[in-house]
Amino acid sequence: MTVSIFRVVAYAGIAFWLMLASPLVAQTHDIALRGHGGPIRAMAVLPDGRVASAGFDGAIIIWDVNAGRAERVLRFHDTAVNALLARPDGCLVSGGDDGKIAVWCAAEAKPAQVMSGHEGPVSALARATDGKLLSGGWDGSVRIWLPDGAAHPSTNHQAPVTSIAIGNNGAVLSASQDGSVILSSSGESGRILMLKLPASVNGAAALRNGHFLLACADGVLREVDGDLKPVRKTELPDGALTTVAVSPDGRTVATAGMRTPVTLIDAASGEVKSGILGPGLPIWALAFSLDSRALYTGGADRSVRQFDVATGTAIGESITAASIAELPEPKDRGALVFRACVACHGLTAADTNLAGPSLYGIVGRRIASAPEYAFSAPLKQMDIVWTRETIAKLFEVGPTLYTPGTKMPEQRITDPDDRQALVDWLARVTAR
Repeated sequence: MTVSIFRVVAYAGIAFWLMLASPLVAQTHDIALRGHGGPIRAMAVLPDGRVASAGFDGAIIIWDVNAGRAERVLRFHDTAVNALLARPDGCLVSGGDDGKIAVWCAAEAKPAQVMSGHEGPVSALARATDGKLLSGGWDGSVRIWLPDGAAHPSTNHQAPVTSIAIGNNGAVLSASQDGSVILSSSGESGRILMLKLPASVNGAAALRNGHFLLACADGVLREVDGDLKPVRKTELPDGALTTVAVSPDGRTVATAGMRTPVTLIDAASGEVKSGILGPGLPIWALAFSLDSRALYTGGADRSVRQFDVATGTAIGESITAASIAELPEPKDRGALVFRACVACHGLTAADTNLAGPSLYGIVGRRIASAPEYAFSAPLKQMDIVWTRETIAKLFEVGPTLYTPGTKMPEQRITDPDDRQALVDWLARVTAR
């Protein structure tokens, strides 16, 4: 499995995979937080329980999952964001295709720190037991970053690094697309162990017992011990695995893949507990809630979903369904198109600004003039008045081209009838 194959498949969003299921899998309702303009590639849970997601559209969205709303959209990376890491101090770290690492703190719209050093995309992030940041890249290197932004190589692979996991004893495991696994032990011994697997390793995670899990492109989830010796294998029938995560309480493992639905596994026994098939395959990102009760997923359909770990059922149906049902004229075609925007924009005079400004009175309003919203400097300098024509143009060519410098995730509506339906509906329901 190569990088190019992963990219092509992710953008293709092959529809028939959404129909696949196994006897262990239960079909779920379409419950989603929508806002991204491309497949979701990475997720992280912040110390306060909010969820961060990022992906191929270059946007990072901070979600209040309980309210079913996007709180903020962060933009810095020139292209896809491949990795996210939540720090204990509440800061968020992102790594992108542009080879840069950004640190986001507090409510600032710009990164508090930017680090560069990889000669290619940043594909993995991890936090060492001493607090130092580790990153892996397509240049094959794993780097350790000091607080001042300086870095030095720690490990070198012969292929792109896909994942990094930190053991409970501080050991650093890194894996790459050629199936190589390197384990650097902590302490005075400083020993380095190596393992070569028959398939690309696309995800890695550490267990509480000192073992590591490796999600591989041959559809096998492998468990190895602290000496990289095989412990057991879980073979899943639907092909390449893309990611793996362990719940904070250490009891549950989640994995998913190109065609493999989200699969929940008992960490102690290795037995498959249940499977979840909802829209979104391939699944690229998984993250557990802080209390280990919920699992968040992100994939090719650009949506964040949450599931109850104990039952495998979707969480948030009442919130998400209500937010759509409460839209003016909810069955109108324009309202249906607006479902991708409802998490970020309010419509009425009573609505406050969310991740995006309220759209109340949008037709006839000058760009970047909505009150009490922090617009980016480039938008404030543009000479655009929102009319039916300019709104349609925004979604025809996409925000990145039409409004450079916007924080809005890349969203295009290719069907002209859908664009017209959205414009007509917005003009009607947001009129003052």
